[in-house]
Amino acid sequence: MQQLKTSEREAIGDVPDPLGLAGIEYIEYTTPQPQALGQVLEAAGFRPVARHRSREVLLYRQGGMNIVVNAHAGVVRGTRATDATTPAIRAVALRVRDARAAYERALALGAWEVPAHAEVMELNIPGVHGPGGAHIYLVDRFREFSIYSVDFVPIPGVDPNPPAQAGLHFFGIVQYIGAARRDDWVAFYAELFGFVALPEETHFGILHRGTLLQSPGDAAGRFYLQLIEPEDGAAAADESERFQRIGFGAPDVPAVVAQWQRQGLEFVDSGPVRATDRGAITRNLLHTVSFELVHDERP
Repeated sequence: MQQLKTSEREAIGDVPDPLGLAGIEYIEYTTPQPQALGQVLEAAGFRPVARHRSREVLLYRQGGMNIVVNAHAGVVRGTRATDATTPAIRAVALRVRDARAAYERALALGAWEVPAHAEVMELNIPGVHGPGGAHIYLVDRFREFSIYSVDFVPIPGVDPNPPAQAGLHFFGIVQYIGAARRDDWVAFYAELFGFVALPEETHFGILHRGTLLQSPGDAAGRFYLQLIEPEDGAAAADESERFQRIGFGAPDVPAVVAQWQRQGLEFVDSGPVRATDRGAITRNLLHTVSFELVHDERP
């Protein structure tokens, strides 16, 4: 992603927030290799804290961040062929003021609904379709009550709230989009969720491509989307649209890099793409999983 200067952060200010958006509740991977993906997440500081009551789904947590690893057979079989053999980000859940109202507003604006598949005694979370068939869910139970208390059972003897390593937090998500699809996706996120496009000269971290969108709401829950089109001359296979990777904010990027390296993660280190105090990116793991670090002073 790209590094936002302090002056630019202050100049942008708050943006209209029609949904009361308050950050990311969870990011969900589907995978036929849950143990292998779990090892990657644990190397990044996440810990398994709960299991789904009836499906092959694990909840990993670190500080205020939740990642769901979904290996339920029906879900994996229903993905694209390329996603059925490797991990893929298949859902992002957003914290909103009123999930039902946000969902109905999104449908009224033309979003495609995600049919409910909740079983008996399972929570029905409203959602709409995102890139490449991924889902964007809307969650309003994140303060006094938790969505996980309905569908998940805590793992005995495990700390349900493991602390974040070195101040890590969700910073944003990188999304690959098709050629000439920038305006469509900017309009999608602006109209449905209140995102705003940042100036072209705005930069996060060490990868300076694409269009940056900032979520509405206060600084504590703010996050970013980076929309990246195929490079000129890219093969048709590179035109697929998908959530590509997670960006993590850290007040001290080199400290996180050193800790992750001790825990077994490797970083890209070639040409301009190398770990600095501004950011870093891990090498692909399990073929499709990579994490990006971005300098960000927020806790």
